Amino acid sequence: MIAPVYIAEISPTVARGSLTSFPEIFINLGILLGYVSNYAFSGLSVHTSWRVMLAVGILPSIFIGFALFIIPESPRWLVMQNRIEEARSVLVKTIDDENEVDDRLAEILVAANAGSSSSTGDDNNNSKHEQKAVWREMLSPSPALRRMLVTGFGIQCFQQITGIDATVYYSPEILRTAGITDNTKLLAATVAVGVSKTLFIMVAILLIDKVGRKPLLYVSTIGMTVCLFSLGFTLTVMGQGAVGIGLAIFFVCANVGFFSVGIGPVCWVVTSEIFPLRLRAQAAALGAVGNRVCSGVVAMSFLSVSNAITVGGTFLVFAAVSAVSVAFVYWLVPETKGKSLEEIEVLFESERGWRGGGKGEVEMGDAEHLVQNE
Repeated sequence: MIAPVYIAEISPTVARGSLTSFPEIFINLGILLGYVSNYAFSGLSVHTSWRVMLAVGILPSIFIGFALFIIPESPRWLVMQNRIEEARSVLVKTIDDENEVDDRLAEILVAANAGSSSSTGDDNNNSKHEQKAVWREMLSPSPALRRMLVTGFGIQCFQQITGIDATVYYSPEILRTAGITDNTKLLAATVAVGVSKTLFIMVAILLIDKVGRKPLLYVSTIGMTVCLFSLGFTLTVMGQGAVGIGLAIFFVCANVGFFSVGIGPVCWVVTSEIFPLRLRAQAAALGAVGNRVCSGVVAMSFLSVSNAITVGGTFLVFAAVSAVSVAFVYWLVPETKGKSLEEIEVLFESERGWRGGGKGEVEMGDAEHLVQNE
C-alpha cells in the first residue's frame, strides 16, 4: 500500500505514472521469479525443495531493509509536519527544474493548509485527533470525496474480481483442465504465464505518461473481456485436444498480458493520485484492503465455483464482470495524465469534472489509435 503512495508523492508530474507503475512491475517480476525458482528447485528432495523455495524470499527483504536507510521522506508528509525546508530539499533531489520545485512546494503548502483548516485547533496540535478527523471525514464524505472513493475503491475491486489472481494462482489447474497432464509441462507453462505478465507491464511503463491512463485501461479491460470469454469458451467447447491446449495457453497468457498493460499498474497509479493530501494514505490503504479482500474471495472460491459450474463457466462469469469494468472506466475514471496531484483533486469537485475529466482529453478512439500504433 505504501509504495505507490510514496512514489506518487516524490515523483515529478511528467514521470509520475511510469514511476508509480514500478511496484506492479516488480510484483510481476517477483511472481515470475517464484515460478522459475519453483521450477528450478522442484528437482530437489521433497524434504528440502519447499524450504529452499521459501528461504530465497529472505534476499529481497534484506535489500529493502538497507534501502530504507537512504530513501528520503515524502515531501508532502514533511510539509504536514511543518518541516518545509526538508520538504524542499527532497523536491530538489527529485525534480530538475527549480521553478517546478517552487511551484510544487507552493501547491503542497496550499493543500496542506486547506486540510488543516478543516480541522479544529486541537486536532492540528494532536496527531491522534487528526487521524480520527480523517476517518470521520471518510465515513461521512463530502460529495467530492465520495466521488474519489467510488473511483479509487471501484478500480481496486475491479482489478481483482475479473479473476487475475485466480488465473495466476490456479494456472496449472486451468491448463490441466485443457488437457496438459505432465507436471513438468504444467510448470513450464506457468513460467510462460509469468513471462507474459512481466513483459507487458514494461509496455505500460513506457506508455502510461505518453498516452494517458484511460487509453491503457480501455485496451486492458476490453482485451481481458475478449480473452476471458474466449478462454471460457475454449475450456467448455474445445475439449482436451492439441488445439484446445494451445488456445488455452494463448488466452491465459493474453489475459495476463492485457491485465499488465492496463488495469494492473494503472489501478495503483490512479489510487495514489486522486485523494487529497490530508487523507491520501488512509484512502489508499482502504483501496488496498478492498483489493486484497476481493483477491482473497476470488482465490478461495475459485475451486469451489469451478466444481459447481466448471472452469470454463467460471471464466465466462469473469468475462461478464470484465465487461462491466469497461463501463466503469468510461463513466467513473477521469484522465489524470499531466496533472499535478493538487490539480487532480479539483477534478472531483464537480460531477462534470469527475465524469467528464477524461472525455475532453481522452476518448475511446484514443485506445483504438494506441492499438493501431502498437
